[in-house]
Amino acid sequence: MTSSEISAERSTTEQMPRYYAQRAREYEQVFDRPHRQADITTLKRWLGEQFRARHVLEVATGTGFWLPAATADALSWQGTDINAEVLEVAKTKSLDFDKVSFRLADAYALDLVPAGHASPFDAAFAGLWFSHVPMQRRADWLAQLHGQLAPGALVVLMDNRFVAGDSTPIARVDAEGNGYQVRSLSDGSQHEVMKNFPTLEQMQALLAPQAQDIEWQELDYFWTLKYRLR
Repeated sequence: MTSSEISAERSTTEQMPRYYAQRAREYEQVFDRPHRQADITTLKRWLGEQFRARHVLEVATGTGFWLPAATADALSWQGTDINAEVLEVAKTKSLDFDKVSFRLADAYALDLVPAGHASPFDAAFAGLWFSHVPMQRRADWLAQLHGQLAPGALVVLMDNRFVAGDSTPIARVDAEGNGYQVRSLSDGSQHEVMKNFPTLEQMQALLAPQAQDIEWQELDYFWTLKYRLR
């Protein structure tokens, strides 16, 4: 990877938080698409089942679209995001704030559990986040997430599938294989956003040394992956 390519990746990655901060008030419009409602209903029910009686660490909470369903039967839920703007939207959701809390945190530098301390989290969730992780950083990101969790913890990842004619097209692919979309906001501004679509085979290769009981699910417009730490 050349220095110019590293600079380009860093620039795009650094722009992502600003893009989502600007998009905070209009982000959930993407979930209004009528043809995606069946998947969304299925996922809300499924998420609630996964986190029943769990203490959950969520990465990249965003505006909290999934939270009312996902947190319903959880014991506790720590939502995190790098952007205060999106967390302000999440705080307006109908939630049990006796068990749901939020804090600012960088998804690439999670520090909720100090080294050498037992983790209170027996589950983790990242929804519509993994697709934004550069391919060359996937292993490191997963490792530091796992480092925040208790042994045997459940991990749930969920993201978009690429559906031709429905998904935003990939405008370019860099030397590392990362795809980029060009997205527009309601103010007319355009933003380049990294968006990758992993396969089951790629995830199995990444997780092989660390995970067990891997379960992959493909709906029409989304995929889910759950596994337990060894």
